[in-house]
Amino acid sequence: QVQLVESGGGLVQPGGSLRLSCAASGSIFSMYFMGWYRQAPGNQRELVATITSSGAGVYADSVKGRFIISKGNTRYTMYLQMNSLKFEDTAVYYCKAVLRSSPVSPNNDYWGLGTQVTVSS
Repeated sequence: QVQLVESGGGLVQPGGSLRLSCAASGSIFSMYFMGWYRQAPGNQRELVATITSSGAGVYADSVKGRFIISKGNTRYTMYLQMNSLKFEDTAVYYCKAVLRSSPVSPNNDYWGLGTQVTVSS
């Protein structure tokens, strides 16, 4: 069984910063992909940022230059540093991992429960 746990959400004023964390644990044989998604009320879930095996970040245009995705020192952890936050960044932020839980299993998607980020004055 695999679990993804996000933390770090909260209420912040426009222009402020937050740092989200995601930790994957459980039966993980190999990690293929980790990324952050978000879903605002009435909207579809959208990709925010992903991180490659080499540690390079790939970002949605809406967050480029403001958000930074990074790997943690602990295996299967990652962070999302969110700077210059805007009202439109308000959403539930989800951590997603695509991984194999055993040598014979295919890659499967796993999601965290999400953490709320609210940007409000």
